[in-house]
Amino acid sequence: MEIIKTRQSRIDQVDFENLGFGEVFSDHMVIMDYRDGEWGEARIVPYGTIEVFPAMCSFHYGQMIFEGLKAFYTRTEAINIFRPQKYHERMNRSCRRLCIPEVSYDLFINALRELVTLDKEWVPKKKGYSLYIRPFIFATDSFLGVKVSETYRFMIITSPVGAYYKEGINPVKLITPGEYIRAAKGGLGAAKTPANYAATLLPAEEAKKKGFTQVLWLDGIKRKYVEEVGTMNLFFFIGDKLITPPLEGTILPGVTRDSVIHLAKEWKIKVLERRISIDEVFKTAKDGRLKEAFGSGTAAVISPVGEIYHNKKRVIINKRKIGPLSQRLYDEITGIQYGERPDRFGWCYLI
Repeated sequence: MEIIKTRQSRIDQVDFENLGFGEVFSDHMVIMDYRDGEWGEARIVPYGTIEVFPAMCSFHYGQMIFEGLKAFYTRTEAINIFRPQKYHERMNRSCRRLCIPEVSYDLFINALRELVTLDKEWVPKKKGYSLYIRPFIFATDSFLGVKVSETYRFMIITSPVGAYYKEGINPVKLITPGEYIRAAKGGLGAAKTPANYAATLLPAEEAKKKGFTQVLWLDGIKRKYVEEVGTMNLFFFIGDKLITPPLEGTILPGVTRDSVIHLAKEWKIKVLERRISIDEVFKTAKDGRLKEAFGSGTAAVISPVGEIYHNKKRVIINKRKIGPLSQRLYDEITGIQYGERPDRFGWCYLI
């Protein structure tokens, strides 16, 4: 792999004690191009601008996908990349939905390993912080007409990050979207593509103006079944059962979601992947059966939900405090990520 190192690192300009999320970027990036029916050799170059034509089709028709995973500095001074194989699988599912050529796992993990190894000093050493890794692919043909591109570019950039939500592990406030929908069956809801997120921007801004952290999305047909938050999958701990909406093509199949389900089953908690209406959420909260609600995602890991607002009604969950199951899941997943607990499932790729 060709590696061109930066002449001047920017790492001294970064305050690693006070990181935001996705605001600063490491010294290098991966670039790999697809043409004539195959991916070429990956190369690592200094992070910086790229030159493209204004008619590049992905600007106009959105043929692009992305992923997000994390690397963690462990107490043994090694670096853990959490579940890269699952993120790679999801990336290729998104590729298939957007008619983008898939990337083999060998190409993916080799490029990832070389980049993180080169920029290993950018992996934060502070607990609760990590190196966010953003692989993405975009079509590069230049034309103005709706068709599938014949050329593509795969890139990886990285960013040292702190907590995604300003609340951290403290409970967040959610509001249902009113007139808006995020996805419907047959659409792009299960693909990690920019169009999937563009649709959520206006409702999310309106939610923030009203004092809420994020939008709690309902299904696009009946507007009654809970689906996901803009950046997280959702779980409800009702009675002795952990309930989460099923993967039916409208929500993103989260890797952290999969990790939560795996752990809960190992702990002998009954997990149900089924539809749950917003009315059921409110009813079980009011009669005391809803013990906890929380989101799961790469960025936040586990984010407790303390309040939900829907149709001018409000429900408070677990007195706006993190519940014992949410805390246990957060501690277990982050413990594995930081190398503080045994990786008994082989989830971490060690560098």
